Amino acid sequence: MERISVLGIGRAGGAIAVALRRAGVVVGPLIYRGSPPSLEGFTEADFTAFADLNSIDADVLLIATADQDIRTTALSLGTFHRLPSTILHFSGSLSSGELDSLREKDIAIGSMHPLVSISDPVLGAERFSGAFFCVEGDEAAVGTAMKIVDRLGGNYFSIDPSLKPLYHASAVMASGNVTALFDSAVEMLSKCGIDGYQAHRILLPLLESTVCNLSKRSTKEALTGPFVRGDIDALGRHLAAFEGKIGDDIRSIYLALAERSVRLSGVDGDPQLLNAISVAKQKTGC
Repeated sequence: MERISVLGIGRAGGAIAVALRRAGVVVGPLIYRGSPPSLEGFTEADFTAFADLNSIDADVLLIATADQDIRTTALSLGTFHRLPSTILHFSGSLSSGELDSLREKDIAIGSMHPLVSISDPVLGAERFSGAFFCVEGDEAAVGTAMKIVDRLGGNYFSIDPSLKPLYHASAVMASGNVTALFDSAVEMLSKCGIDGYQAHRILLPLLESTVCNLSKRSTKEALTGPFVRGDIDALGRHLAAFEGKIGDDIRSIYLALAERSVRLSGVDGDPQLLNAISVAKQKTGC
């Protein structure tokens, strides 16, 4: 595997750098903006400030900056004396087209986005194995990205670059929005006189059991709860319990997902339940 440089040493960039070094890849330089970072397994000599560079001695460059900085970073890189032969960015919602300005330098450009939740570099580095990466771009860049993913023990797939925003929205729904949903559940349980920390601990095994079910079954088969049973009485009890305790934001989330669950469960033949959800949504203004 060639030498790989990483530009942007935040959570994602730090995680990929740590994971690659653990996999035996030669990694460096690690390029940062702002204050010099620290990272497990790397010394001060491994880091270089972007402002101090006019060339990059590596075969592959991974750009892990914030999305809004990728295009301007590519333009700045275009003034360098030497660049890697392949440059990939890590954005989920932006296509490889953000790097188009580098094509005139005969650089293979692409993107590779890992479908993992990275809360910090060390934990993130442990999650690439078995994860899926969305890769797209020039043929040579995609080939390089696939080799990197293989080295990390991951899996890869490709989509039309124009569909990256929809792909990314799907990832947000499956990860970030699930976290927000879990936070809503914690808030609801805390209204029962349980502190937030304990509510988190109580609900987490339930969420883990759901993820386990999803790993073995389709979404329809994994769905549990009152809406699978068409239990309109449980819906009524829930809505009554919300009064004076739960805000309209969480109520709206609950009702939207209740309707989705009813349709997913295949009990569309129970118009009474769907109608009750529809009436409740109208009262909430959603």
